[in-house]
Amino acid sequence: MTTRRIAVITSGLSQPSSTRLLADRLADATARQLATLGIDAEVEILELRDTAQDVVNNLMTGFPSPKLEKAIETVTGADALIAVTPVFTTSYSGLFKSFIDVLDPQSLTDMPVLIGATGGSERHSLALDYAMRPLFTYLHAVVVPTSVYAASSDWGSTGDGVAAALPDRIDRAARELANLAAESDRSSRVVDPFALPAGFSPVGGYGAQ
Repeated sequence: MTTRRIAVITSGLSQPSSTRLLADRLADATARQLATLGIDAEVEILELRDTAQDVVNNLMTGFPSPKLEKAIETVTGADALIAVTPVFTTSYSGLFKSFIDVLDPQSLTDMPVLIGATGGSERHSLALDYAMRPLFTYLHAVVVPTSVYAASSDWGSTGDGVAAALPDRIDRAARELANLAAESDRSSRVVDPFALPAGFSPVGGYGAQ
């Protein structure tokens, strides 16, 4: 059976967190959608809070720890990515952005990505379109049309009102990601471990900041 690797990054700060809950539901829905296409899903979820100190050290030194390096390889070597963050001060969390900052800028090119976010109020849902989507577009990823935002009122719904739309949004976004992941061959590509990133310069520009 064909297999696709799905990486999931979630930057919730508490355990348990609504951010992780949304990430789990998106991952489960994507796996179900892939199954309908005759494809098995190998899902790996990364709690960014577990690598927070490693990310800061990497930003300061330029060298990832073995733990962070494994997390980076999990993300960049996947066939598709699910990225979920809490919304703080109208945008993605600092932890989420810091992890993205330690990735090679070319490493997410053509990566199918499903973006999601959580927050206390529905008013913050636009952060998906004016913050997260431009971020991944800049990295040349392929972001699915449907993004998923879950406010506090979306959890524990009895199935009535606006909150009832959350499962529908999850299924629609998962279907879009599954269709792109089905065509992805990223996890089977052979990567030269000694190749320098595009634009690298030992005296200036990328890698010298």
